[in-house]
Amino acid sequence: MCNLYSSTTSQEAMRRLFHGISDRAGNLAAAKVYPDQLAPVIRHDGSGLELVRARWGLPSPPSALKTARDPGVTNIRNLGSPHWRRWLGTAHRCLVPVTSFAEAIRGGNQWFAPTEPSTVMFFAGIEIRNWRSIRKVKDGETEDDLFAFLTCEPNAEVAAVHPKAMPVILTRPEEWEAWLTSPIEKARELQRPLPNEALLLIEDAQ
Repeated sequence: MCNLYSSTTSQEAMRRLFHGISDRAGNLAAAKVYPDQLAPVIRHDGSGLELVRARWGLPSPPSALKTARDPGVTNIRNLGSPHWRRWLGTAHRCLVPVTSFAEAIRGGNQWFAPTEPSTVMFFAGIEIRNWRSIRKVKDGETEDDLFAFLTCEPNAEVAAVHPKAMPVILTRPEEWEAWLTSPIEKARELQRPLPNEALLLIEDAQ
């Protein structure tokens, strides 16, 4: 599963891609993103789209928890699960800017980036707001905006490293629009791998 990615797309670039978007993310710096960290997402607001920061990791199914602490779930595969089904409507869908992503290998990580450097990528994400939970025992209960993203079967490049799954990556404006606005019966068709040869194996995050 993808538990590390880089996000270097500038706020100005995202404002150009999504005309009229409200930028409420503060000052964003290019960064590698790890689970439970804050990262930019594009989500619905009352009248359009907004760019904000949210915490990576949706609530875990109660059956998976052994203590009150919930570290969060970073990747979602089974959209038929009742636990996820309640958050599949358009109000909870988001786009997660990504420049490259990593899969764990012996001794480190293997990074993947688009073959065509000009490709703009977003993970197909799910987000919820004002969720109260204990993410870290030392912090106690906190209230957070949370997100995670979908996974699917891997394409050839990812399968050579991680044969079980890859993130659902959207690269075209019509895909971004469909994920944000289409009924789930249509939107779930986007839960498929990138075409083979769409990704390059690279040494580190771009």
